[in-house]
Amino acid sequence: MRPYLLSENSWKAIKDEEIEVAVLPWGATEAHNYHLPYGTDNYQIEAIAAEAGKLAWEKGAKLKILPNIPLGVNTGQADIKLDLNLNPSTQLAILADIIEVLNRQGIYKLILLNGHGGNNFKPLLRELGLKYPKMLLLATNFFQVVDKYEFFEEKGDHADEMETSLMLHLKPELVSDLKEAGSGTERKSKITGIREGWAWAERQWSMVSEDTGIGNPKKATKEKGEQFFNAVCRKLAGLFVEVSEVEIDKRYDTPQK
Repeated sequence: MRPYLLSENSWKAIKDEEIEVAVLPWGATEAHNYHLPYGTDNYQIEAIAAEAGKLAWEKGAKLKILPNIPLGVNTGQADIKLDLNLNPSTQLAILADIIEVLNRQGIYKLILLNGHGGNNFKPLLRELGLKYPKMLLLATNFFQVVDKYEFFEEKGDHADEMETSLMLHLKPELVSDLKEAGSGTERKSKITGIREGWAWAERQWSMVSEDTGIGNPKKATKEKGEQFFNAVCRKLAGLFVEVSEVEIDKRYDTPQK
């Protein structure tokens, strides 16, 4: 039994426990090139949440890691077989129900730990924060916690060198021979603003990638994945500790005179 994971604990163990912060991992179920499983985002975010939770618990954080939500926003992948989609409005409804439980039970801090690039929680937390003013609602993307290019060479953001390395570390038995992997070549938009990054339109996946990957995975290694995993978990653990300890009404610095 890991005391920081809600799913592994009994009511007897936690009914009188003081809990300052809940952490909600949120992944997705979708194709990841030819060599990674559909559950890649879920395996990654569950492992990261558990390890970061362990490190934070050992430093005194009063937290619980909630069960992962295994479905994410995949509206741009409607024609990719069995890429399962939750609309943002559905995510809002799920979040509202979870936050209602936490608010009612006096757990006023929630960290959304995102494991899928298609999920965007900022507008949802803006809306729910207005409804639950006592709550401190945070969101973070694990793939932005540290600079991944300190660990990896190839550019990409889906079934790329980073994700493949992580899976080689976490679930090597589920990673096919990299000789089977597609190149992850991305077709770039003809629209200048989108190419330069100052305009946005959702990527239509089957138009962008032949193999559903974005980024060449061929240089991935287990060692790179382990180093990246440890760096991300250490930094996230620091966030969990800080959020656990902070007073919600005193979470900003006093202005210097």
